[in-house]
Amino acid sequence: MIRRFNRFELKYILPLTRCARLIDELKEQIFPDAHGGSAGYSVVSLYYDSPDFECFWAKIEGLKYRRKIRLRVYPAGDIESTDIQSVTHAAVEIKQRINKTVQKRRLSLPIDQAEALCCGELDPEGLDALDAQVAQEVLVLRHSLDLRPTAITAYRRRAFEGRHENAGLRVTFDTQVASRMHALRINEAAHNRLILPENWCIMEVKADERVPQWIASLLARHDCQLSRVSKYCAGVAQIRDFKVLPLALQSTVSAGTPRSPSDPLREPPHG
Repeated sequence: MIRRFNRFELKYILPLTRCARLIDELKEQIFPDAHGGSAGYSVVSLYYDSPDFECFWAKIEGLKYRRKIRLRVYPAGDIESTDIQSVTHAAVEIKQRINKTVQKRRLSLPIDQAEALCCGELDPEGLDALDAQVAQEVLVLRHSLDLRPTAITAYRRRAFEGRHENAGLRVTFDTQVASRMHALRINEAAHNRLILPENWCIMEVKADERVPQWIASLLARHDCQLSRVSKYCAGVAQIRDFKVLPLALQSTVSAGTPRSPSDPLREPPHG
C-alpha cells in the first residue's frame, strides 16, 4: 500500500450514459485497476469531524488549506450485498488539500486498532517510523479538533490507471453513492441512504504532476464540467438538511431530471 503521495484531483458529476462513452475511449489508453478489474470494487469510508462540523464547513466554504481524517475499507461484494462484517483491516487516512494539490498519508491497521487510533486511544509506539509519524498526526488532529465518528459513505468504484507514459494517471467512476450518520462502526452492516441519483456518477481524474493533453481533450469533447464534489459533505448536508449544495448539481443535472427523495439537490438559502 502506498503510504503517502501528492497529486491533483479533478471531479465531475456525469450521467451514466456519458460515462459509458468516456470509458470506451479511456480503455484505448489506460487499463482497469489491477485490484478491481473491469467489474470494479466497493469502498466504505468513515469520516471524522468536530461537534460543529468544522471539516464539513471548511470544504463548503472553500478554504485553501484543510485536512480531514477517514477510515477506509474495501469489502467484497457489491453495495447491496457487501460482506462488510468479514473485513479485518482498515486504512487510516489523512487527506490534506493545499490550494489545488491533494496530499494523503495513510497506514493500515486491524480495524479495532484503526478505530482506537482515530478516537485518540492508541499508542503509536511499536509502529514503524512512517506509520508512527502518520499515527501521531492523527492523534494531534483528533485532540485539537475534538474529532469523532460522523458519517459513513459507501459506493461502487470502477477505476482505470495509466502505465508507462501515462504513469501516475488514475480515472475513477463512482456509482451507488450512499451515506449514513448512524451505526458508525465501519464494519457494521447497516442501511445507507442514496445521495446521488442511480443514473448519475462521480468521475475523478487524478494525476501526479499534470493532466495529459489527451485527457484534457477527451474531457472537453464530452463536455465535462468541473464540480466541487464531496461525498462526505453531500451525505451530511442531506441527512442533516443543511441548505447547501455540496455536489454543485444545480449546473450539472438537467432541469428535466426527475428528483427522488434521496436526490442531493437542495435550494440555496434565500436572503
